[in-house]
Amino acid sequence: MTKTDVLALDLGTSSARALVLSADDAAPVAGALARHKISPTYGSAGSATLDLHEYVEGLLGCLDELQQNGHLENISAIVLSSQWHSIVALDNKGDAQTPVITWADTRSVDLDLGSSFDEHAFHARTGAWLHRLYWTRRIPWLMSAGNPAGFAGLPDLVLERLTGERATSVSIASGTGTLDLASGEYDDEALEIAGVKASQLPSIVPTGWTGTLSAEYGRRWPGLVGVPVHPPTGDGAASNVGTGGYDSGTAAVTVGTSAAVRVVHPIDDAPELPWELWRYRVDDQRAVTGMAFSAAGNLHAWLTGVLRLDSDEPSGVPIGDSRVIAIPFMAGTRPPATVPSGSGVYFGLSFDDTASDLLAASLQGASLEIDRGLRMLDGLFGRQLEVVLGGGGIDASTWWRRCLTATFARPTTVCAEAEVGARGAAAVALGLSPSPGGEHLTPIDEEAKRVAAMRPRYEALRELAVQASTMTS
Repeated sequence: MTKTDVLALDLGTSSARALVLSADDAAPVAGALARHKISPTYGSAGSATLDLHEYVEGLLGCLDELQQNGHLENISAIVLSSQWHSIVALDNKGDAQTPVITWADTRSVDLDLGSSFDEHAFHARTGAWLHRLYWTRRIPWLMSAGNPAGFAGLPDLVLERLTGERATSVSIASGTGTLDLASGEYDDEALEIAGVKASQLPSIVPTGWTGTLSAEYGRRWPGLVGVPVHPPTGDGAASNVGTGGYDSGTAAVTVGTSAAVRVVHPIDDAPELPWELWRYRVDDQRAVTGMAFSAAGNLHAWLTGVLRLDSDEPSGVPIGDSRVIAIPFMAGTRPPATVPSGSGVYFGLSFDDTASDLLAASLQGASLEIDRGLRMLDGLFGRQLEVVLGGGGIDASTWWRRCLTATFARPTTVCAEAEVGARGAAAVALGLSPSPGGEHLTPIDEEAKRVAAMRPRYEALRELAVQASTMTS
């Protein structure tokens, strides 16, 4: 029997998932999805961690569930999509000394590299900044708290658990802030800043590398014996490709726990990287440039819970018509901006505002933040980019989809598939070009005009919120 399916493992922040996709077009196979809910542990000192053992065992349990339901008998490849930026300190035996430290963790050390350090050149070369999100500041902090012998990310350790080989992909390595984007190797200056040697980090394997499951897991899942395991793809890159945004004329806006707007393009002859944007790698040939936002699906979920809304929609509030302005800095900002968490602001509240008004203002604020990144990408690539929308947050709210379309003031296409990360990882590994295949939205003139009219007020109040954050941080 010819094997025609792909097993995708999606290593998210709020869940770990295993699902089966068609190898022809990376479409999910009906009923072949298992999910393990993840609950990060948050601390008052800024910690945001995952229990490595619990995470991996939960993921393995997802494969057991697929096995029990007969979904692991027709698998031709195993692919992984994973959250970027995680780090684990390892001892000299390669065992974990710490939990998984996630992108949301704000602990790190400050670095003073002197006036000779050129961070703009560093950013152009690595696509990253000297920010707490990256290993250049995480590793010195971990070294100050212990005596680790090495470091790895969550996807690297999952790959090692499955195959017995500790390796990482150029995509995952780019999210550490220690990769020279052009060469695809660890950056010498970044390693020096972090205080490590390349040998203390996972080796970087090419996109075409594959491993196979260890004998232990071959016995546990006989249908997967000898099936090639491909290197992991960073979730942002995978989500872009899975949404249908895999060329330099298309921007993908994905809304999950957080949100991002990104463009995939060849790494060769890439446009000069603006200071406000990051750039990571998709694979050996392609990069992804964009901007990320910490308040998105988490903002929507938090508000519907706190406000005890019966609906996920801001009922009765026309798009662009809310008197309330919300600056969605509840989780702070991503680099290079330095607004800390706890900086969210509402302006213009009155006693006749409702819970729906507050929800609408917050979703409108998140939309305007994403639009800031989209407009920068328009300028970088010299055209008005086409837009595709994807992710669980997009599925959650019809109002929000229309709000984004009105804010962007251009037609958008909504990806029909919810599991865009897993779909994209399969597409990267197998060389597929999936179509978004969903509904097409055209901005309603009245809505777009109302959003355009409120934009100057939003920008002015946003600047006030940024200034206020420096007084409280």
